[in-house]
Amino acid sequence: MTAATPNELVGIVLANPAIRAIWDNWGSLHLRDCWLVAGCLAQTVWNHRFGLPAQNGISDIDLVYFDPDDLSAASEQDHASRLHRQFPGLGAWLDVKNEARVHLWYEAKFGFAIPPYRSVADAIDTFPTTATTIGLRPGSGRGLEDLLAGVVRPNKRLITRDIYEAKVARWVGLWPRLKVVAWDAALDPAAAGGQAVRLLPWRQG
Repeated sequence: MTAATPNELVGIVLANPAIRAIWDNWGSLHLRDCWLVAGCLAQTVWNHRFGLPAQNGISDIDLVYFDPDDLSAASEQDHASRLHRQFPGLGAWLDVKNEARVHLWYEAKFGFAIPPYRSVADAIDTFPTTATTIGLRPGSGRGLEDLLAGVVRPNKRLITRDIYEAKVARWVGLWPRLKVVAWDAALDPAAAGGQAVRLLPWRQG
């Protein structure tokens, strides 16, 4: 599966009926520079890899957009409410965020400030693990070998160890065959090359 092509990756993801419903109605979203991202994609791929139902363990569908000309919380909420009405039966919460305004609330939620993102791609590159630094939309995609190989590795650009390990604790309960790289053993994916990594104790052997 590590040799999957982008088209095969899209095919795997679209086996999730919640994602498919959004994908098939992309033209009606009316969100600037919009992408499906992160956990809903990674978790659908894991479900495929481990022979589980496509929607197993997926609590939300992450839909992000980038509109630096309207940073109001009210506008973001209006978009979210409109799309909740448009997709009432997804079976998962539709989480709609304007990545251009994340810096306005991030410190209050996570305890430290971040600079404004410059684009959706800039935001995706800070997502908590390498397997979730992924985004798809019709006609384009961003994918990772770690995702297709069932590897969870911290992306330390923004998150803390506590955030990473809390995510890992939930994920291994739902997808126990994931290969999880320990926080203190992980290499920068840009510099990792072919070096071996040490797995967290519950995944050893």
